[in-house]
Amino acid sequence: MSRAASVGGDERIRLFCALRLPPETLDELVAWQLRAFDGVPGVRIVARENLHATLAFLGHRPERELGAIVDALRGAAAAVEPPLVSVRGYRETRSVGMLTFDDEDGRAQALAGDLHGRLEALGVYEPERRRWLPHVTVLRFRERPRLRPDIPALEPFTPSDAAAYLSRLRPGGAQYEVLESVALGGR
Repeated sequence: MSRAASVGGDERIRLFCALRLPPETLDELVAWQLRAFDGVPGVRIVARENLHATLAFLGHRPERELGAIVDALRGAAAAVEPPLVSVRGYRETRSVGMLTFDDEDGRAQALAGDLHGRLEALGVYEPERRRWLPHVTVLRFRERPRLRPDIPALEPFTPSDAAAYLSRLRPGGAQYEVLESVALGGR
């Protein structure tokens, strides 16, 4: 567990929980992003420090709820063995391009489901109707470019840990800070 940033008072803060990627996977993803998207008009490559797999987006929450949210994340992360994921493909929504992942052992899905239940019980999260999809957003855009990049040849990987993030919206895009990270599988 590590605390990388701090917040204070009872202000409302924009929060989400996510899986963090190991450094070697980040290195490969960043190299792939540059090969596939550098110079493509109308797209903004997501910076290395913002690459993650969201488990639950909480939106604006009172800062005082952070401790309970981290406890829920810690409990869910400790209750499952670390997942193994591999690249499935690239897909676009109306505003982002993402790499989707196969959850090779079902543990990432179990972690997300457990976390969603814990957060819902706290009254800080309303689960989405659709099933959770393990993915990493790699591009942002205003108009969907309908790209078909080659998929990166990433080796299957285990996320390094899970974290509660603070998201600050800036004119140049969101800025994320790890508020607290927790080990996966009780490591």
